[in-house]
Amino acid sequence: MDWVTALPPGGDKSYNVCLVSVDRYRKTPMFLPCHKDDTAMDTVIMTWNKVIRNTGIFQNIISDRDPKFTSALWTNLHNLFGTKLSFSPAYHPQTDSLAERMIQTLEDMIRIFCAYGVEFKDSDGFTHDWCTLIPSLELAYKTSIHSSTGKAPAMLEKGWNPRLPYDTLKKDLVDIHPIASSFKSMLDKARHHANRCM
Repeated sequence: MDWVTALPPGGDKSYNVCLVSVDRYRKTPMFLPCHKDDTAMDTVIMTWNKVIRNTGIFQNIISDRDPKFTSALWTNLHNLFGTKLSFSPAYHPQTDSLAERMIQTLEDMIRIFCAYGVEFKDSDGFTHDWCTLIPSLELAYKTSIHSSTGKAPAMLEKGWNPRLPYDTLKKDLVDIHPIASSFKSMLDKARHHANRCM
């Protein structure tokens, strides 16, 4: 687990950082918009509600020494569940190289779309900020072939790849709403950029 920081305010709650959690074996990421000033309690609740409910209790968590991850609450809670906490030294962040690579990938994907502006309009006029893109970027990454496994993370996680809008898209529609067309374009771009980053 690690953070993508220095993001412009995004979403309806003006999030400014993104917690990145990566399953080491399946390479499955979760991108969680949050606030730089969130407390350890906020991080515990978010992790419980958005990560653990999907993955179950962790056997091991590798993270940096962020005060949220070294807090008494975080360490006691994970001791209670039998989760081993491993911290990368400040001078050697490569210890958590999978999260570091995922953070670089997410930053690249966000930069390609947003150029770290507060929001952008794609060529179809649909306005996005980085928070609105996170679910599409995560899905694009999960359904792209990973170089180290030769499989998509979603396939390793579920045993099947989710049906994507692109897979079922009706190409012969003449009268399509501009926002629907823009949404399709955004998903296509997200998948293309996820493939480039992997």
